Amino acid sequence: MTAKKILDHRRVRKTHNRFGFIPHRFLRDGFLSSLKGDETVLYLFYALAADRFGVSYYGDRSICKVLGFSPEGLFTARDGLTYKNLICRDDPLCQLLELPDKPVIENLKRPKMNSFSSLNQFLKG
Repeated sequence: MTAKKILDHRRVRKTHNRFGFIPHRFLRDGFLSSLKGDETVLYLFYALAADRFGVSYYGDRSICKVLGFSPEGLFTARDGLTYKNLICRDDPLCQLLELPDKPVIENLKRPKMNSFSSLNQFLKG
């Protein structure tokens, strides 16, 4: 068994219980493997962009620009994270939620959340 060690002492990550924190359960309990396509990238973005309460103030246009998403790609990924109970939204805010007890297993017949209204907001914005 390989002993654990810090590889670069100058770059030890400090979370200070604020920004950019993802709990180990996200990997260990299967949340990461439950994500599809751009959901992983968007979840990571929200983890990095959110304040210490998990709230992100980034607008749709900014997220698309930073991540290289199309509006539909953003809405699809966001709908997936909402369906999996990992985020909640109150436009324009998005909150990264405390992890639920277990990951949501993808249901092929899940309904579209709010893509049309999100797309409409994006075009107006």
